[in-house]
Amino acid sequence: MIDKLNIVKQRFDEVSDLIIQPDVISDQKRYVELTKEYADLKDLVAKRNEYLEVTENINEAEEIIADGSDAEMVEMAKMQLDEGKERLPQLEEEIKFMLIPKDPEDAKDVVVEIRAGTGGDEASIFAGDLFRMYTKYCETKGWKTNVIDLSEGTSGGYKEIQFEVNGQDVYGTLKFEAGVHRVQRVPQTETQGRVHTSAATVMVLPEAEDFDVQIDPKDVRIDYFCSSGPGGQSVNTTYSAVRLTHIPTGLVAQCQDQKSQHKNKEKAFRVLRSRLYDLELAKKQEEDAAKRNSQVSSGDRSAKIRTYNYPQGRVTDHRIGLTLYDLQNIIDGDIQKIIDELSLVENTEKLREASETF
Repeated sequence: MIDKLNIVKQRFDEVSDLIIQPDVISDQKRYVELTKEYADLKDLVAKRNEYLEVTENINEAEEIIADGSDAEMVEMAKMQLDEGKERLPQLEEEIKFMLIPKDPEDAKDVVVEIRAGTGGDEASIFAGDLFRMYTKYCETKGWKTNVIDLSEGTSGGYKEIQFEVNGQDVYGTLKFEAGVHRVQRVPQTETQGRVHTSAATVMVLPEAEDFDVQIDPKDVRIDYFCSSGPGGQSVNTTYSAVRLTHIPTGLVAQCQDQKSQHKNKEKAFRVLRSRLYDLELAKKQEEDAAKRNSQVSSGDRSAKIRTYNYPQGRVTDHRIGLTLYDLQNIIDGDIQKIIDELSLVENTEKLREASETF
């Protein structure tokens, strides 16, 4: 392990030197990549220093005990040895997890898209519940959310809503939410009191930088239209809303939340870039999932991942067989415990793959 940590220290020193070079600073893509790598390596180097300190303390304590000439020093050394031997295995486990190669996408901001599925009005209401759940969760993480586009349901909620999330390691956290979410409850519109099953689909797109995806302007059709839905006096009076169609793929992105046509166009292009980037990423994830038979990072976006059962007050994540009887808190945004469990499964899979290299 110490050999691997020494390689990490060597790379950290290289990156520290590179990020202050003028030619690197002027190359935006390379500079961003290197500063992210620097931040990751910095934590590992700190852990390496602690590892070296603990092993040095163990060796020093063993020498004092072996010498045995000073009873008081021997007693202190025994305590130091016990502490070191207790800390060392914990440190080794922490380092093993940190040495797992990080997914470069994990640090990206995201565009989340929630669409009502089967279930009519109730599906739209459920899509609204999911939007509220995610925005409340984002608040607890100190992340910023910003609605890009929405289409309201006739009885509340949303037929479709897209919003940006900006913060630290957003994609790495929210990527587990992509898939079909199912709800079982008595709808507000149900007069007989019967439990219905409805669904909504969640997509989590890593927000692509300009240099991640190059879009040829000739490949994009731009349409301007009047904003619709709730709003001020500008609604339905100015052509501020923007719809982009990427002709080669047929992908569509639109934005109508700003009064400025220019700002809506800028946002719509960000969404389009993210959609194109996500297409490539989905292919890669599917290949990776097939290789490792992964439970939680499948490229299948149509998979049913979670059920929210109101009569029983339970939430079940079908990928890992996790059931929690805490529905009200979860729907109020307390989804960290589910994300932690999914992250643990994914990291354990990655650790198993990498274990032969330690």
